[in-house]
Amino acid sequence: MNQINFQTACFLSSAPSIQECPAEHGVEVAFAGRSNAGKSSAINRLTRQGKLARTSKTPGRTQLLNYFSLHNNEALRLVDLPGYGFAKVPLATKKAWERNMSEYLHARQSLQGLIIVMDIRHPLQALDTMMINWAVAAELPAHLLLTKSDKLKRGATRNTLLMVEKHIAEANVDDLVSAQTFSALKGDGLEALEQRVASWMMVEGVFGTE
Repeated sequence: MNQINFQTACFLSSAPSIQECPAEHGVEVAFAGRSNAGKSSAINRLTRQGKLARTSKTPGRTQLLNYFSLHNNEALRLVDLPGYGFAKVPLATKKAWERNMSEYLHARQSLQGLIIVMDIRHPLQALDTMMINWAVAAELPAHLLLTKSDKLKRGATRNTLLMVEKHIAEANVDDLVSAQTFSALKGDGLEALEQRVASWMMVEGVFGTE
């Protein structure tokens, strides 16, 4: 099986809504998360590029879907979705975000999986749960990335992961939803993240198998 080299990621385009997204061909994996949950840092660690996904000093300011291609192939894409959980934006902006994200998760046929980034110290907040529910409703695989694990001791990290996994099992969505811990700072969990994203991207006819 061919391997995906995430270091080949490069900026492709930005879209304010699903209507302006790249053509519906190939495959893409999207990253979603609350503002300041570490989404950009996770993407940058995955791609080994410190400034590929740029962080905004004002949460909620960047309301674009940012696309990155892999292997110089526009049919193989990572997507950085607008952050959520922002407080200092108009209600209309929040409602527009909800409409765009719901439509994207339900209607985007090339989307193969969703990484939902959460600060391990504050997992499963209301908007996180909403994203999970949207993904499940769309029958879209979702992987919960519990970031900043370096901020907790090993026992607390393990207990939080077990709590999240129990929540997934009790909701009876463990066929679509999985979870892991991650530290962009130390690289803990990087290999597991790579394997998860690659497993969604290895679609015959797009990247190919041998």
